[in-house]
Amino acid sequence: MLIWGCSGWRIGGSWFVTAQYLGPIAEKMAPKQKIRIKLRSYWVRLMEDSCKQITDVARTTSANTMGPVPLPTKKRIYCVLKSPHVHKDARLHFEIRTHQRLIDILYLTAQMIDSLMQLDLPAAVDVEVKL
Repeated sequence: MLIWGCSGWRIGGSWFVTAQYLGPIAEKMAPKQKIRIKLRSYWVRLMEDSCKQITDVARTTSANTMGPVPLPTKKRIYCVLKSPHVHKDARLHFEIRTHQRLIDILYLTAQMIDSLMQLDLPAAVDVEVKL
């Protein structure tokens, strides 16, 4: 049994939704402009404070935010020999962890962009902005 409905078609007891049907609706619902901010830092607390500052600015200017989304932490491990000549089995291990967060800001206004530019973020936090 095949029934065309408002959201797709039905075979037996299951509903199937076609991509052609959702195409125009998805384009209308998607925002026209968005900013994607990616933060990187070795110190988690500084990065969390920076995320809080950015989301507070976005909320005061009535923009919608998605995030902060924690991305996978990159861990780089360095192995160093303890002794320069003998005892090659004695080694030291050091690691550097890079923490990352992602924030999407939807429905931008000029006031919000100006307030984001005036933010004073710590130097230990790397900020990458994409439009």
